[in-house]
Amino acid sequence: MARRTKEEALATRHKLLDAAEHLFQAQGVSRTSLQDIARRAGATRGAIYWHFKDKADLFNAMMERVTLPLEQSFQDLAQEGQADPLAHIRNVVREALARIAGDPQTRRVFEVATHKVEYVDALQAVRLRHLTVRNEFLVQVEGGLQAAATRKGVELAVSPATAAQGIHAIIDGLIQNWLLDSAAFDLVAVGQRVMDVYLAGLGFSGAGDISATAGG
Repeated sequence: MARRTKEEALATRHKLLDAAEHLFQAQGVSRTSLQDIARRAGATRGAIYWHFKDKADLFNAMMERVTLPLEQSFQDLAQEGQADPLAHIRNVVREALARIAGDPQTRRVFEVATHKVEYVDALQAVRLRHLTVRNEFLVQVEGGLQAAATRKGVELAVSPATAAQGIHAIIDGLIQNWLLDSAAFDLVAVGQRVMDVYLAGLGFSGAGDISATAGG
């Protein structure tokens, strides 16, 4: 009986988080009340307060269920043992774009976290998470680009740090525009083409040739 009760409680928690995802996406975080969430989940306000301290606590729990684009492993990009840092960078970018294009929950939560929330004090954890992911991405990609340039004997058109900022801006810009109108273009296909052009512009001639090794 105790196990069943625990499973039921967990199921209720997930229903509340699912309801919050959809309502936050549809009407924004500030315009969604806990009563709205409880009603959509078929639960009571008491159930919400059993699982969450307040709306901010519920929001942060919703965020913790999802791995956001670029929030993945960039480890070993600049290490000596990395066979092809450039292919690795391109593959990681492709996987990030494919995740948001192909996983409705990732898309939903990312849209909420970027378009449907104000970074008020109670939700500062979201802003800090974005900054942490961005900074880690920049460090790893900068190192990977430097390693690729050294191995290929390429003199980059700009510094590795600036080049990494450019890649981040491209990915972020593509995702934000795609979220505004997902029917406008194929996020993954266009993202790969733009990345190929950008890498070639940095000095990696024939950057598109890495498609096969990058899983593209």
